[in-house]
Amino acid sequence: MTSEPRTHSETGTPTPEELREQVEHTRDELGQTLEALAGKADVKAQAKEKAAAAKDQAMEKAAAAKDQAMVKAAAAKDQAMVKAAAAKEQAAAKSALVADRLGPNGKPLLMAGVAVAVLLLIWRARGRGNRRGSGRR
Repeated sequence: MTSEPRTHSETGTPTPEELREQVEHTRDELGQTLEALAGKADVKAQAKEKAAAAKDQAMEKAAAAKDQAMVKAAAAKDQAMVKAAAAKEQAAAKSALVADRLGPNGKPLLMAGVAVAVLLLIWRARGRGNRRGSGRR
């Protein structure tokens, strides 16, 4: 016989070195299995992981909602500016039309009309106040 150690294939039984390797491999597998089982049994850690995932998802949804709101706000602002510009142009056109109809003395006449309207509104408001206090209807 030779001085080399025999192998499993030659004799049919494992050598001590092969047995050690098998034991080490089995230990590694058992360690991994125990870690996996411990991870499944750790409810607190699982809850923390789920809470973190839910928080991340909520943050993503909030960011998306914020972005969408900003886009809509910008569109509303643009639309309001367009409408304001149109209203300004329309008011300027009507003002020019009134000024043309009133002629060269239109501005003083317009101011007098506005003053009369304001005085009528004040007189009407004071008249209602006095009637309430006197008991007449």
